[in-house]
Parts: sequence; structure tokens; C-alpha cells
Amino acid sequence: MHNPRLLLSRVGFFSKPGPLPWYAANAPGLSQSFLGRAHKGNFINGIIKKHPSRQNHQKKQRHFRSLDDSWQERLADVVTPLWRLSYEEQLKVKFEAQKTILQRLESYLQFLHGVHGTVASPHSEGLHCHLHPIIPSPIINGYRNKSTFSVNRGPDGNPKTVGYYLGTWRDGNVVCVPCSHLKNIPEKHNQVAQYYEVFLRQSSVEPCLLFHEGGHWRELTVRTNSQGHTMAIVTFHPQGLSQEELCVQKLTLKDFFTKGPGAVCELTSLYFQESTMTRCSHQQSPYQLLFGEPHIFEDLLGLKICISPDAFFQINTSGAELLYQTIGELSGVNSSTILLDICCGTGVIGLSLAQRASQVLGIELVEQAVQDARWTAAFNGCAVLQTLLRSSLVNPLS
Repeated sequence: MHNPRLLLSRVGFFSKPGPLPWYAANAPGLSQSFLGRAHKGNFINGIIKKHPSRQNHQKKQRHFRSLDDSWQERLADVVTPLWRLSYEEQLKVKFEAQKTILQRLESYLQFLHGVHGTVASPHSEGLHCHLHPIIPSPIINGYRNKSTFSVNRGPDGNPKTVGYYLGTWRDGNVVCVPCSHLKNIPEKHNQVAQYYEVFLRQSSVEPCLLFHEGGHWRELTVRTNSQGHTMAIVTFHPQGLSQEELCVQKLTLKDFFTKGPGAVCELTSLYFQESTMTRCSHQQSPYQLLFGEPHIFEDLLGLKICISPDAFFQINTSGAELLYQTIGELSGVNSSTILLDICCGTGVIGLSLAQRASQVLGIELVEQAVQDARWTAAFNGCAVLQTLLRSSLVNPLS
């Protein structure tokens, strides 16, 4: 956690019809000193210790970290650390963690500005601002609309294993564990990942585990919408292959998912990206459409949203609808408001509030996301946002 924006993304919504009892202007070193200390605190573990009903969960976590644990349980502990708790208990743990962050923030600001006199009466839970309860997600299992799967050696040593990583590169103990058991990944994503693994194991081309060691096949990203449409993006390290050799591999991949065993996945589109970096955008290395539709579309709050391979869209679509509705309520956007949507991605937040505001300005670095936002604005009749987006694209590569 390195800046206030990341902090606020974790503490949730809080509001008060007036300023805090101390001012926060000219707070030198806030992002470094305070946030550095906040980052060191393991809030979830600390809260679990306070609740007897959760101590058994903590003991189980310690137990399942032993070398005798199943790989699946160890992966679940890393990716979804609260998976053994009921959803209601998970929300309590997260609320307490957010409250702790706010209490530390308030205490630090009070200490920093030397407030020793009488301060405003605390709100609920000992805070001087109101922390709203966490709004439950309508969907709690298989809610992800985007998943990225890695390729590396599995627990059995097979280098053509598709899943998520356990371990660290620093310690040299990275293992790629299949993840079909994780509660947050939908069945369709798991199906595509499993067939990508089948493809790798019958391919004569090796995977790329470390760039300097050669190999080619890399990550798989799967995107889906509420209608069941599925986009798959395969990343490939070209190393020293010629264009003819690259075409052969692209055709092999395409045939597998259209005519071969992978056809059961019924992909809406399949993309291929040649990449010599860990991550790169369409601007750096274009996504090549091997077959199908160039986009998938999602319905959200009455809007039809256009989504490209690398455009940002909230992972939980149903949860995003509640999030954007709450933003509208708490922000008080009205007909005299000019709304600035920074890092707007496909423009969904601004578009969802466009009918309430006088103007909406979206700013985004990813070119494909801006194009998606322009299409969505035009399709949904939001001409103001469409015009402003044209002038707001900032290209860091130019």
C-alpha cells in the first residue's frame, strides 16, 4: 500500500456532513510514514484473534500451511483466505479490518496536528466519521468475469500445467496449481483453462517458464459476460520464430478450439498476443483475433457495455452495479455537477451517472478502453461523455 488512493480503495465508503475535527492539509509524509505502518499490520489476522468464533479458523489456517496440506487447500488459503468462513462472517472480518484502518488514520492525523482539546463526538464504533456497512454481493460464488491463468510446473513437475502460482520466485519454490476448486472462479473459466492445458500437453512447442530459458506458450486470460459469451486470450513469447512458424502455431491453436477437443468451450472469440514482456498493452503488442467477434458486451444498469481484450471492467458485474449505485447516492451528483472519472476504463462509472450530471469527463490511458467507452457512449446516447473522451486520451507511449 503506497498511496492514499490504495488506502481509500480498501476502507470502503465513509462520509460525514462536515470536516473531520482536525484538518488534514499539509500533512507531510502521510503516504510514506502512515501508510507504510498501516501496510505492516495484518488486520484480518488481528481481528480473528479477537473473536473466539474465528480462532478455530486461524488454527485451521496454520494447520493447512503444513507441508502435508493438499495443494488445493493451500492455494485456496492464498487466493481466498476467508473461504472457510460463512459469507456473513467474511463481511464482519472485512468490516473490522476497514474500521481498524480508519481508526489508525484518524489517530495519526490527530497526532500529526497536535489536537489535544475537545473534538467532535465520535460516531458509531468509536470513529469520527461514519463507516457504512459493507453491501453484500448478490453473487458470492463463481462471480469473476475475468480470470488470468499461468503456465508452469505443477505439483507433479509437469511444466505444462495451467493454474495459479504458490510460492515465490525469490525462494525458487514456485508451483503452478490447478484452480478449478476455487469458489470465485466460474465453471466456464475453469473449462477453458483445462482445455488449454490439454492443448499444451499435445503441443510440440514448449511453454515459456522463464523468458531467458526459451519456450513460447504463456498465460491464458478468459473473459465472460452474463449472457455466457466467452473471450479467450493466449499470450505467446515469439523468441526467435519466423512469421511462418508463428502462423503455424496460431493456426494450431485456432483449430484446437474450433475443430478439436477445445471446441466444446464454444468460445465467442479467441485472441493471440505475441509478447516479450510480463504484461503489455494492445498498443505495445496488438491482440490478434484468430476467430470470432472482436468484443463481448455486457448489460449493466441499463447500459450496453463494449469490452475489448485489455479494457478494464469490474470483476464482479452484479457487485459493480451496487457499487455504482452507491457512488451515485453518496456523491450527491446532480444536474449542476461536472463529474471527473479518472482512469475510467470502459467509462462505465461516468456513463452510469451521466444522466444525473451536467457533464462527465473520462480520462484513460489504454487506447482500447477509450475506444470501448466511445462506442458505449454513442450506443447509449451519452453524447457529452463521447465528445469529452475524444479529448482526454493521454498516450504515455507518445
